[in-house]
Amino acid sequence: MSDEKKNDPLDATMKYVKKLDDIDPLQEDEDLVVEMSCGHSTTPGSLTGWCRSLLEEGQCKFTCPAHKPDGKRCGVELSYREVRRVAALTVDEMQQFEERLAQMTINATCKIKACPGCGTYVERKTEDNLCFSCPICEESNRPSHQFCWQCLQPWKGPAPRVDRCKNPGCVDIDLQLLKSCPLMELPEVRGVGPCPSIRACPTCGMKVEHTGVGCKYIICRRCTVEFCFVCLKVKQQCLQTSTHYVACSSGIAPRQTSIPKWKK
Repeated sequence: MSDEKKNDPLDATMKYVKKLDDIDPLQEDEDLVVEMSCGHSTTPGSLTGWCRSLLEEGQCKFTCPAHKPDGKRCGVELSYREVRRVAALTVDEMQQFEERLAQMTINATCKIKACPGCGTYVERKTEDNLCFSCPICEESNRPSHQFCWQCLQPWKGPAPRVDRCKNPGCVDIDLQLLKSCPLMELPEVRGVGPCPSIRACPTCGMKVEHTGVGCKYIICRRCTVEFCFVCLKVKQQCLQTSTHYVACSSGIAPRQTSIPKWKK
């Protein structure tokens, strides 16, 4: 299907309505817009710009940014198939979007490393044991097919283990970073002192950093949950006793000593 046909108002497979663009808050006049599966409407250009900004932030899920009557963001996930039909994407943009989506999806959902024995890329499907048996090495009867997923050395010590093997220097680099990262200030948030500059998202465990500009809330690039960088509570819970630019009632959360596991 050509780009002209894909965004043609005569295309009966897409519902067009005459109203304001729900994504563009600056639009003053009604226009012919496409109604999306979540019920909100947008022009192809607005949807393209929003999706491009999500990709630049490292997010691989497209969610509707329109606001509902209660002021909260819609947040309904839009399939890439729908985005591709509604948005004004050129052939080159489609290719770029799909390549970036594929890479980010792999990084977000898969645990892949190269086996130190055979060099084959293998996937770790569970996170309850660092002792990993390479299926390729097992099939070829290699003597040392078990290795530590954390330090990539031949496995030493009892198994299963989730913290480390018995090899010297086997440490969780992400956890060490959380424990040793420098402190930072949030100058626009009143009453907040220095806090760790790197946090693990309390929902999925992804490492996130605050720019130091704006309010204390931050959106995780992987799970898209918005939480407080200071107290580590989800935004809705933190806002029950605080505001965007005021110190949290529970104070600054200490450095994290464990990384949350994402339960999708």
